[in-house]
Amino acid sequence: MAEFNPTQKFERIEHNGIEVRNLNIHIGDAHILKDVTVSIPKNKITCIIGPSGCGKSTLLRTFNRIIDTTEGVKIDGDILLGDRNIVKSHGSNLIELRRHIGLVPQRPCPLPMSIYDNIAYGCRIHGISNKGKLNAVVEHYLRSIGLWDEVKDRLSSPAGRLSGGQQQRLCLARSLAVEPSVLLADESTSALDPISSKKVEQLFVDLKQDYTIVMVTHTLQQAQRIADHVIFMYLGEVVEQGPARDVFNNPQNELTRRYLDGAFS
Repeated sequence: MAEFNPTQKFERIEHNGIEVRNLNIHIGDAHILKDVTVSIPKNKITCIIGPSGCGKSTLLRTFNRIIDTTEGVKIDGDILLGDRNIVKSHGSNLIELRRHIGLVPQRPCPLPMSIYDNIAYGCRIHGISNKGKLNAVVEHYLRSIGLWDEVKDRLSSPAGRLSGGQQQRLCLARSLAVEPSVLLADESTSALDPISSKKVEQLFVDLKQDYTIVMVTHTLQQAQRIADHVIFMYLGEVVEQGPARDVFNNPQNELTRRYLDGAFS
């Protein structure tokens, strides 16, 4: 995918991963994330694991500042991506930042338009209008997520008519079409059948050569299959982080051991 050069070519952020330093999130009077400091390596799959309500999705949604839509939210600390501090981004800088950090949500959310227009939508917003360029982008990214042969004869059909697995792959292609530097995935296979889930998992494995990928998952087996790096959270704090093989095979914290052994979920 890296060699693809549609005649648009969006700028990508040069970076060596994501650095989170002393991040605190308050929502109203509740302290949701507590002094979170983590390093997320470049061109790896980082899985954020932990029991429900521990702050996994809050952390993920802070990376692209979607957390800002939550009433009463307050963010303190730093999130560094290249020469940019995500926490300090505002206004037009924040809009541009979100192009660099794509999100694949928990449930497929195709836009209420055609398959073609779902992929072309972001490109048009960012100034690409030439039909030939858009055609090249749409075909390339539908091929990259293995959907082209399934939909090439019905690109003008509503995206909502696709199956759930096809819709989720379409959402992934839509994120990729504006050439982000980072991909976020929030339980992005939890609503899919096992076959579709496996296809999406494999797509993330294939994509990590070109993207830094951060995933929230409640499924330990999924993290064990595809994670290169793991962050274990509990009650809004980072308990343990490191290479997946180390965390899964030789956890250093007793709480991590108990979670991996199924003592709580």
